[in-house]
Amino acid sequence: MFGLDTTLTILLVICLLAACIFEFINGFHDTANAVATVIYTNSLRPWVAVIWSGIWNSIGVFAGGITVAIGITNLLPIEVLIDPNVYHSVALILALLLTAIIWNLGTWYYGIPCSSSHTLVGSILGVGLAYSFIAEKSGSYVNWAKATDIGMSLLLSPLFGFGLAVVMMYILRILVKNRAIFKSPKTTDPPPLWIRTILLLTCTGVSFSHGSNDGQKGVGLVMLILIAVVPGYYAINTLESPQSIRKNLVGIELVTNKVNHNLLSIEDSSDMAKVNKLCANIHLKIDSGVNTLNELNKDEKFAIRKNIIVIGKTIKKLTESKDFPLSTTDKSALKKATADLKGVTEYAPYWVILMISLSLGIGTMFGWKRIVKTIGEKIGKQHLTYAQGASSEMVAMGTISLATWLGLPVSTTQVLSSGVAGSMVASKGIKNLQGKTIANIALAWILTLPVTILLSGGLFLLFRAIM
Repeated sequence: MFGLDTTLTILLVICLLAACIFEFINGFHDTANAVATVIYTNSLRPWVAVIWSGIWNSIGVFAGGITVAIGITNLLPIEVLIDPNVYHSVALILALLLTAIIWNLGTWYYGIPCSSSHTLVGSILGVGLAYSFIAEKSGSYVNWAKATDIGMSLLLSPLFGFGLAVVMMYILRILVKNRAIFKSPKTTDPPPLWIRTILLLTCTGVSFSHGSNDGQKGVGLVMLILIAVVPGYYAINTLESPQSIRKNLVGIELVTNKVNHNLLSIEDSSDMAKVNKLCANIHLKIDSGVNTLNELNKDEKFAIRKNIIVIGKTIKKLTESKDFPLSTTDKSALKKATADLKGVTEYAPYWVILMISLSLGIGTMFGWKRIVKTIGEKIGKQHLTYAQGASSEMVAMGTISLATWLGLPVSTTQVLSSGVAGSMVASKGIKNLQGKTIANIALAWILTLPVTILLSGGLFLLFRAIM
């Protein structure tokens, strides 16, 4: 397979299987949130709800694009993935995957709604930090700018979900005159059709948005594996044509040549020189009679990948500079050419998306009861009402969809749990929350990063010493 020896082939299969297991666990760990409200309001039978949710999770993976997946792969600088010893790269991948699986399973066992996104980010940061201790060259081996963006999204999204759920409940009380929606189920009979329809739509929306956001994390993991172990095949999208790359490079150069260098700051001038140099380096590799990108060797593909990533970051920085002397039209043209060029590195094969889609969808149908019980019974002191279920899921659906559009991973668990908490507070105040459950969720949220950073870093150093 891919020209690898038997040992590396086995390790590659193990890594891919571990990524599928992570997404399978993500399915029943996180997606339980989507079905909790329809199950606890008797809107759908449990087995119908989980199958329905699993289908829409799978659809969401395909429809969500790969922006979030690219954010995951960019957490680690390219240098971390190009270790001459491929076994070291395997050690890195296995360490972060096993850490994410262990923590997710542990919190699921105790029925604590914990963020798979939080877990995955901590695992990646752990191996990046551990790598910095043993790297031959000093420097940062974590993309802190990207990590900060993701950290802020994980921090703010549950606060946003809590506040918005409170507001949503008050709006419902003003607009909805039929008070049946504010009552909890008294029997096992399904609610009125109009309430059931609302809850079914919100369940579908949360499942779809969860797949479009969390599913991309699994896609990002698989791409990390492929880039690290078989870079000759997956460092860049070899289906792109050299002619397309040349066209985009020329588009960038045509705009940058309009810049009056005398008006640039020292920092912007240095960044401009960097962009021109990197464009020239890519030209050298693809202008020498190359008809397809498959004709390039592994090192050349990695070099193109790194150059394109740096070009994208540098041009983003320049176009956001207030002192950069380009018209709005030229800046738009520069951004478009850069975005088209980044298609060479920002991609995922169809089979990867299909594999993660199936893993997430099938995982949704197993092991959901523990988290559903916590969401439905243990966050608030009262039984979940129809309005609380609908408002918390509408908040989760909207927040996750917005995050996916922005290319940021967020936690379905955190957003929906905070939404349920907000809806409980809106009904009877802060006293309506169960303090023990909230404390457990908060403790898991606080501990996730340090525990996963230490565990993944330790496992990486151990595996690297063995391999």
